[in-house]
Amino acid sequence: MRQELTALCENFIENRDRIKGAFAWDSAYIYPVCAAIFTDKGQLADVEQMRRCRDILREQTGIFSNFRGTVKLAMISMLAADGNPEGKLQKSLYVYSALKRLFFTSSYLPLASMIIADIAEPGAYDEIAGRTRHIYDLMKAEHPFLTSGEDSVFAALLALSELTDEQIAEESEKCYEILKVDFFSGNAVQSLSHVLALGEGSAREKCERTIELYRSLKRKGHKYGTSYELPTLGVLALLPAELDVLIEELAEVDGFLSGQKGFGVWGTGKKQRLMYAGMLLASCYIGQEGSQVMTSAAIGSTLSLIAAQQAAMCAAVAASTAAASSGSGD
Repeated sequence: MRQELTALCENFIENRDRIKGAFAWDSAYIYPVCAAIFTDKGQLADVEQMRRCRDILREQTGIFSNFRGTVKLAMISMLAADGNPEGKLQKSLYVYSALKRLFFTSSYLPLASMIIADIAEPGAYDEIAGRTRHIYDLMKAEHPFLTSGEDSVFAALLALSELTDEQIAEESEKCYEILKVDFFSGNAVQSLSHVLALGEGSAREKCERTIELYRSLKRKGHKYGTSYELPTLGVLALLPAELDVLIEELAEVDGFLSGQKGFGVWGTGKKQRLMYAGMLLASCYIGQEGSQVMTSAAIGSTLSLIAAQQAAMCAAVAASTAAASSGSGD
C-alpha cells in the first residue's frame, strides 16, 4: 500500500479510538464517520477541542435544537476540525435560520447549514438557501415518494454548483434513469445520482464507470453495498485514476481495516468497511490537489470532487445516526 494511504489509514484508526474514548456513550455507528471528518482534513482528533466545541454548541443552541440531536457528535467534529469553531457555528446558525424558513425542521438541516457555511461566501447564504429549496422541490416533483429530509443535504450541495437548477435536476434524472437498471434501492440510487450530478462529464460516462467499478469489485470478491454506501462508490468513480488501480488500492485499504479492532469478523460489516475504505481512498486522491493526477483529471475538477465527497460523507452521517436511533429504540 502507498505510504500516503497507510498514513491515512493509521490516522483514521487513531481518530476513531480517540473519539470513542472521549465520547464513550455515543453510538458505535457514528465513531468511524466522525473519524473520517478529521482524517479527511489531515488532522488527529483533539478531544479537548472537541469537548470545547461541545460546550460552545451547548451555549449557542437550545436543548431541543437539531444541532444537538442525533447529528451532535458529527457537528462537534466538524467544528473541532475548523480553525475558528465559534465563527463557523455562527455562520452555520445563520444559514440554518434561512433554511428553516423554507424547510420543515429536521436533523439533516444542520448538516446542510454547515456545508453551505463552509463553502459559500456569507453574502450568498440567503440566495443559496433559496436555491436549495428550489432544487429540493424539483427533486420532489420527479420522485415524490423517494425525496425526504435527508435530500436537503444533497440539494444544498447541488445549490453550490455553477449549473442552473434546471440543469442540475436534468443531470440528476439522467443519472437516475441509467443507474436504476443496475441498482434497485430507489433512495440509494437517487443519492448516487445526486453525487454524480456534481461531477464533470456526461451522465452516461459517469454512470457506466460507476456500474463497471461495482461489477469489477464484485468479480474480485469485494461486494460493494447498494444502500447508503452507494454515494461513496460514486465519488470513487469520479476519481482520476484507472479502475484497476482504484480496485487494487481499495482492496488494500479494506485489507488493512479488516485487521483492526472493530473492523474484523465480529465488528463492522464488510459492506460498511468497504465504504470506509472508499472514503479514505477518495480523501487520499482529493488531497493531492495540485499534483499531476489532479491537474490532468479528465473526469472531474477538484472542486466538483470535493463537493461529491462532502455529499457522500453527509449520506454516511445521516445513515449512521439513523442506525443509532434505530438501535436505541430496540
